Amino acid sequence: MTTNQNGANAAGSRQDAPAGEKPRVSSATPQNRLEVDAAGAVDFTAQLVRIRSVDEPGVSSEREAADLVVAKMREWGWEPEVIEVAPGRPNVIFTLGGGEPGPVLGFEGHLDVVTEGEYGEWSFDPFGAEIVDGRLYGRGAADMKAGVAAMLYGARAMQLFGPFPGSIRLFVLSDEEGGMLGAKRAVAAGALEGVSGVIICEPEGDEVCPTSKGAIRLRVDIVGKMTHGAMPELGRNPLPVLGKVLASVEALQRELQDRHGNDEHLGAIYLSPTVVDGGEAIQMNTIPARASLWLDLRTIPGVDHAALIGRIADDCSEIGAAAAIAVTVEVIDDRPPVDTSVDDPIVQCLLSAHRKITGFQPEIGGVPGTTDGTIFTRDAGVPTVVYGPGGKWIAHQVDEYVSVESIGRYALTYAEAARAFLTGSLA
Repeated sequence: MTTNQNGANAAGSRQDAPAGEKPRVSSATPQNRLEVDAAGAVDFTAQLVRIRSVDEPGVSSEREAADLVVAKMREWGWEPEVIEVAPGRPNVIFTLGGGEPGPVLGFEGHLDVVTEGEYGEWSFDPFGAEIVDGRLYGRGAADMKAGVAAMLYGARAMQLFGPFPGSIRLFVLSDEEGGMLGAKRAVAAGALEGVSGVIICEPEGDEVCPTSKGAIRLRVDIVGKMTHGAMPELGRNPLPVLGKVLASVEALQRELQDRHGNDEHLGAIYLSPTVVDGGEAIQMNTIPARASLWLDLRTIPGVDHAALIGRIADDCSEIGAAAAIAVTVEVIDDRPPVDTSVDDPIVQCLLSAHRKITGFQPEIGGVPGTTDGTIFTRDAGVPTVVYGPGGKWIAHQVDEYVSVESIGRYALTYAEAARAFLTGSLA
């Protein structure tokens, strides 16, 4: 990891701010005040949104956005480590030393966004970063370029605040919307070593979310025998088998929902068919040789993933055997639920910081999907919690937006959470 080697001097003080940098948001504490350049954070969010870093297979999507992050870090005197995850898809990681011994706190965000879809459905240019009525619009405004900006400016506030115990490690990663290759590479490279907890800066609408649903991605392949549609007895049609697999999955979903009920913060288990492929050389008068089905399984704590995968594989095998057709199940990815204790310091520091900055107790919530934090917890055993600017349900939608006011407020809350976590002083 690239660390700030200059200790307390590198952490600096408010007098170290470059000429023209004017913090606009501060904590209410009269002394030892943390200050955040809210206007700078909003402007940086807009710059990121204007970059079309869409996660598309085979496309170098995050390079330009990562270059912008690196340039901002270097403007502040930081020298980040840039790790190529795939061509044109870098991770940017930097550790800000506080100048005193102590724990390591992580903040994580990703630079890729989902497709904007049809331009004509948007009321605003999806990459225009237009600000209207206090909202900054654009693809990735909430998910999650505002979170990236807020965590960077929050760390900058801690640097200008002065010496502090421990350090802050910033993870700005690639491919969260795809296979989470950036998070997996970060863990494999040892970037999580020594980290005591990570705040995932995804949009959750002011909720502090220590739990996240698990996700299992399965591919079911059904191999029959092609023949003429007029002579089905000479072939083995995979499509009726596919239909029976779909019915079996639907029945299993009902069974699991009845058994496990609704999680307080995450809701129900879902087994969703998402892609159906009827096979190659599809013709009206031809029975195909093969068919495939993709399943997106969303689980809650208490669901045994190995048992669930085994049950689906056994059901598919039984259905295939009855039709003399081979049915195989491939596990594409297996991400368990995250269930960090509310009593963990990484959760408590956010609850404390949110109360201090807003004057209100935040709601405890859950993430309906998965985040890079799932990989950090699964593969590195690091506790994670999700909390970031933007509405919880606005991600991936047309006219995605983030409240302008929230960007600076979250940056300040992140700084306050870092101070609480690293000093052990919860408000």
